[in-house]
Amino acid sequence: MTAPGGLPQHIAIVMDGNGRWATKRFLPRLAGHRQGMESLRRCIRACLDRGVPVLTVFAFSSENWNRPADEVSGLMELLATALAKEVPQLLKDGVRLHFVGERAGLSDNVRAGLDQAEQATASNSRLVLNVCFNYGGRWDIAQAAARLAAQGQPITELALHQAMAMSHVPDPDLIIRTGGELRLSNFLLWQAAYAELFFSDKLWPDFDEAELDRAIAEFNRRERRYGQTSEQLLPAADERKLA
Repeated sequence: MTAPGGLPQHIAIVMDGNGRWATKRFLPRLAGHRQGMESLRRCIRACLDRGVPVLTVFAFSSENWNRPADEVSGLMELLATALAKEVPQLLKDGVRLHFVGERAGLSDNVRAGLDQAEQATASNSRLVLNVCFNYGGRWDIAQAAARLAAQGQPITELALHQAMAMSHVPDPDLIIRTGGELRLSNFLLWQAAYAELFFSDKLWPDFDEAELDRAIAEFNRRERRYGQTSEQLLPAADERKLA
């Protein structure tokens, strides 16, 4: 897609603000993460209802290991619980799960849970849900380059792209960050090259269908030129109107 109009084919979200949501309510930070799971369920359902084929969410960054130990362990338990609870519904809804990130530092139980969830949903095709867990954009670029070097392949732009952990889906059209922060925080650095960015002041637990629709509406107002001029896009837009 170049000219304005249409549904983004790949939406990616930095789910920020769980801890602040809980702190504002004098609750432990983990309560915010639990509430954030409810928002994720709503967002998955909204993408299914609207026909978005790919959704990618930033669940746990490689830098999040620096958080307090009790929060990290709580997040790991939350992930294990969510996998057991959510996979049957995702399977029923036609959602295919991909977990993207470095698995070497995860426990055997967590790694097994990720593998089982991916295998259980492997034949689904209605929505691809990429969960970036223990992920970092710099890690992704480095591991792709290391893989090519180990294979003795030249490191070109195309080869790097194909070696990325997200090579199974197209690059995101729209990247949403909640929580009022205006940065990518090491998320999809390579893939974000031509993504439209939308920053929401809502904390992730408060993110709902209406805010998703607001982001999509803003996306549709933007002109995606990919280095071309507006005038160059006009013939393609006119052809779409006549079709």
